Amino acid sequence: MIIDEIKKANMEALKAHNNSLRTAYSMLMNKYMLAGIELKAQGKEIGDTEMIQIIQKSIKELDEELEIYKKADRQESVKDITAQQEALKVYLPKMMSKDEIKAEIDTLEDKSIGNVMKHFKLNFAGKCDMRDVQEVLKSL
Repeated sequence: MIIDEIKKANMEALKAHNNSLRTAYSMLMNKYMLAGIELKAQGKEIGDTEMIQIIQKSIKELDEELEIYKKADRQESVKDITAQQEALKVYLPKMMSKDEIKAEIDTLEDKSIGNVMKHFKLNFAGKCDMRDVQEVLKSL
């Protein structure tokens, strides 16, 4: 599971005294535990798909933080956030390109927005950015 790899990476970052990576991995592990508690209450278990969603959400949060630091001209913080993002992106699956998304949409009979979005959500969760799907759909 992805979380096991993240725990190992956290230990390595701890031993190497790399605070920016340790912060990123610790944040992910905390979010994993919180999501696990929520899902356990619903009688479900957290898997790699949910973990990928957690990582994607964390990267988006770091993007917002990065913009704030860039506006404040805090280069050291920008460098740390960028390193954290790169460390987290390692655990994401290869994302579909817009050409691959377009090819998949072309195979569908019903190209209505609702049907296409549902198809990608069910079959390609975590493997494509839904914003890209929407952009490709609008360009058709």
